[in-house]
Amino acid sequence: MSPIEPPLPLAVFDIDNTLADTGHRQHFLEHRPRDWDGFFGAAPADPPLARGVALAVESAAGCEVVYLTGRPERCRADTVEWLTRHGLPEGRLWMRGDRDRRPARTTKLEVLRRIARGREVRRFVDDDELVCRAARAEGFPVVLADWAAEAPELKHAQEGEGRT
Repeated sequence: MSPIEPPLPLAVFDIDNTLADTGHRQHFLEHRPRDWDGFFGAAPADPPLARGVALAVESAAGCEVVYLTGRPERCRADTVEWLTRHGLPEGRLWMRGDRDRRPARTTKLEVLRRIARGREVRRFVDDDELVCRAARAEGFPVVLADWAAEAPELKHAQEGEGRT
């Protein structure tokens, strides 16, 4: 009888402005009311962010890669297709409920705690400074994804409107 292998540690990746460049769709958020259908509908055309993709691929060598995004559940099919098309490692995808409008730092930390039960989280990669600060305060090893262009409307939406 062979010994049971312990599960691989987790590498948890955000998607928007961590792996996917949302710059081309920021204009949907610049006016009131914000065009959320347009914003999320344009996500399949996001170019990949090379640094984020490389870090995810590198992480897969010793970790189970999972994705934790603020995108709503209704975007699942497009998101899975985007991850596959851009060569991201296969992994479980955690998404925000379609009607969940809580701040990203609340929703993501709730899920991160749940998926970390009994598992080592080797790295948590996200572009939202408030999410990173909250994760770091709970002892998670954080990498701030600072390689995308500034997206002030998206940051406001993440924290103030619970939309991504």
